[in-house]
Formats: sequence, C-alpha cells, structure tokens
Amino acid sequence: MRSTIYIPLLSAAALCTLVSQAQGFELYKDGETYLKTELKAGYGLFHTKRNYIGQQGGFRWQEGFVKYGLSGATDRIGSGSLYGAFSLLGSATWGDGDPGGFTTGRERRTAVEDAYVGWKSGDLFHALGMDGIDISVGRQVVKAGSGFLINDDGVNPGRGLEAGRYDRGGAYYFGQRVSFARTAVLRLGGSEGLHGSTMWLKSDNRLQANTELAAGTLDYTGSAGTVGLTYVHVLDVDKQYAISPSRLERKGMKVYSIRAEGSAGIDDADFAVEYAYQKKRSRTDNAWYAEAAYTFSEMAWKPSLSFRHTRYSKEFDSLFQGGFRGRYQGEVASNYAFSYNFNTRVNDVALTVRPSETLTATLMFFDFRTLADRSVLNLDAKELALYVDWAITENLTISPIIGVYKPRKYQANGGNQSGSASSNPYFKLMFTATF
Repeated sequence: MRSTIYIPLLSAAALCTLVSQAQGFELYKDGETYLKTELKAGYGLFHTKRNYIGQQGGFRWQEGFVKYGLSGATDRIGSGSLYGAFSLLGSATWGDGDPGGFTTGRERRTAVEDAYVGWKSGDLFHALGMDGIDISVGRQVVKAGSGFLINDDGVNPGRGLEAGRYDRGGAYYFGQRVSFARTAVLRLGGSEGLHGSTMWLKSDNRLQANTELAAGTLDYTGSAGTVGLTYVHVLDVDKQYAISPSRLERKGMKVYSIRAEGSAGIDDADFAVEYAYQKKRSRTDNAWYAEAAYTFSEMAWKPSLSFRHTRYSKEFDSLFQGGFRGRYQGEVASNYAFSYNFNTRVNDVALTVRPSETLTATLMFFDFRTLADRSVLNLDAKELALYVDWAITENLTISPIIGVYKPRKYQANGGNQSGSASSNPYFKLMFTATF
C-alpha cells in the first residue's frame, strides 16, 4: 500500500500521482472522440533492518508492476458521451518479501485491472449542469467522498498469508491493483453546487472477504470548499475468507460520516475534518481526523506545513480506506507494523519544499499511541520519513525514501517488532515510467 500524501501539500508518492496522470499515446483523435493507449510501469528496491513476523534480521526485496491497455471516449451519442477503458496489470515481488509478511518474494500475476464503460449526459439535463448525470458499470476504481471510508480496493497481498490463500499478485507496497471487481455508479449534479452519488461495489479481494456494499454521498461545493455526508451499508461478506472476527462483523454494518474540506476562503490554506460513526451487530465504533495546512507561496521553494490529528476507536473497521485525502499514516506503521487504523491516536506533521518544478522533498514525523488494551498489544511508536521525488524527464521519476520507525515495545514485552524495540531504519528507491 503505497503511502501517498495530499498533493497540494506534498507529493511523497509521486509514483501513484504520475501514474494516474499518464497521458498515453493517441491512436485516434477527432474533437472529443479519442482512443489512446496507456502504459505505466514501476520498479522498486526496499530494505528494512527489522520485521514484524517474528523472524531474525532485516528484509531486502524488490517489487515491480506494469499496466497497459486502452481508454477512449466519444461524444457522438446524442447529447451525451460514452467513455470506457480496458487494461491488464502485471505485478511481482522478488527477494525476501516484505517485513509485514504479506509477500514471500515468489509472487507473479497478470490479470485484468480495468474493464468499464460509462455515459455522461452532456447538456441534456440543464438543471443538473454539464454532465449532470454520469453512469458507469464494470471493473473500475471508485472513491466515495474524501476516501476516508472508500478510496479503492488497493490492498495487494501475496503468498505470505496462510500459504497464499489471499494472494493477489504481490507488489504490496506499490499497491497498483486497486479496481473493484464489479461496480454500478450513478453521479448526479457534476462537481459544483449540490451534487451526490450512489454506488454498488463488489470486491474480489479475499483479504477484504470479498465485501459487497452500497454507498451514497451528498455534497455541496462552493468557493470556500466542500461539505458532505457519506453513508455506507455492507451487504455481504464471504465468510470463508474472513481473516479476522472484524470481517464477519461487516455484514449488515452501517457507517455514517460528515466531512468538510477546503480553504475556508483563506488563500494558501487548506483544512479538512471528518467524523465517521460505525454501527455493527455487537457494538458501535467511530473515527475522526482534523487537518490544517498552509503554503508560504511567496517564499523561496514554496514551503508547505501541515498538521493532522487522527483517532480510531478500539474496533473501528477502516473498510476500503486508502488514506484520507490520499494521505497514509506512516511508511512502516501503515504498511507493516499496523500501528495506525484502529484503537489508535495519531499525530503527524509534514514539511514540504519545492526547490524546482521537477524536485520535491517532504519531511514527516508521526506519533502513534495505542488507546485501549495496552497490556495485550502496545503499538506506541514514532516514525520519521524523508521523501524525495525527482522527475528526471517527462516520463521518468525517481523517488527515494529514507526513514526510521521506533516502537516503544517489541514482541517479548507486548509489541510486535521482532528482536527488540530498537529503531528500524528503512530505505526505499522507486523508479516510475509513464507513457
């Protein structure tokens, strides 16, 4: 699960950002009608000194992916337009596998990633605005609201869990296998003023117990930002793949959230807040975050400073949370040590500088604190990470990440880090190409 940072603040995961912005090669173009190819590839080298699966020593591994396909659209359907895409994704992991035990280094898979078609209404319904109706079905990425509850289906385990029972092809950190297997989505009202959506999603991710759900959003967007509501109702799970009791609790679960984000009318500022209430058969849980950021746009290198506070109750289920506003909770913590999205309070600070249009650097500090049952499992920790993104050419980006994760406890006294509670330094170097 590649850690990305909210783009106006920093681009600590330029890989995912640049991949999503790939232009492709146009095979055909006539006005608004086009057909183009898409090719995206990434390769990474990874090393950590310690692990979280009870083994000795550090881990060295490599990951790679390549995504290739076609996308297109046409405006020659009455007043509306058709659009769609089809792509394949190949992924692999080599070496020791990751220190969280999701992969073993023996993962190889190629499968369909995108296969969807949609229709936009154009100016057919004036009261709803341009493209006020947008209907799509098929295999695609779907995000609800800010992504705090539903961002994508992006957990990519390999053969490390239960002898490969949850294998999805590896490349766990890159996390490029993100589409829901089956979807039906209706969006109304465009992206300004009052607008909303309703959706049905079916995952084929066994680690998510092949969860099926329905969701809806209602938003109002103005010059100062967006306020909105999200509702999620989990319809079913595949019990045979429920890796934990919390997965079985999903069926029938309802989640309600209220959120707001934007500048609040202050130049160079950015704010966000969201509260989610979760109702299950046996209990209720909640989670919330608040974030504030400011960019000093008149200063050299345009530094951005942000602070975020997040709190998850004891058994909160993060569902398909891909990081709210694209911002994860640390490198080791969110990917391998699991110190982040239930029974946890997190504070983090980020400072970003932009020495040039092609170079961005971000320093982030995280403080994690376990809230309940600390005698059973204490995941208190701190993490410091430096991200650098260098766009060497229009098509190639290099992204080194160095950092250190320091837990308070280890496996022998209530934590989960192997060997000791000493600092765990890590290094990651990623190459990304888009064509």
